Amino acid sequence: MIPCVFPAGFAFPEWAYKPESSPGSRQIQLWHFILELLRKQEYNDVIAWQGDYGEFVIKDPDEVARLWGARKCKPQMNYDKLSRALRYYYNKRILHKTKGKRFTYKFNFNKLVLVNYPFIDMGSGRYTFAAT
Repeated sequence: MIPCVFPAGFAFPEWAYKPESSPGSRQIQLWHFILELLRKQEYNDVIAWQGDYGEFVIKDPDEVARLWGARKCKPQMNYDKLSRALRYYYNKRILHKTKGKRFTYKFNFNKLVLVNYPFIDMGSGRYTFAAT
């Protein structure tokens, strides 16, 4: 499997991304949507990778909320509602807030593998499919 490589040396495996659903689709989860935005250069002034592996900053919270609302056909979406949805991922240990940094979060890709892709071998430090 070929990893998806980002500027500044970040590399995330292709399994971390779902193909884009059609606009208005209710099938996509917020964390997948965030990864979609992060991989597109056109949204770099809205949301971007920074700091440690998996860490990102929401540069324009209102715009991220607007985009999420448009995707989910919820025009009343705002950052308060979006951040509530992000907090849901804290308990699942998929995502956590970076202390001392405003609008900054970090993905726990190891947890995403275990929860969503149980047959991926993380032992080697590489993202490859494990034999079953």
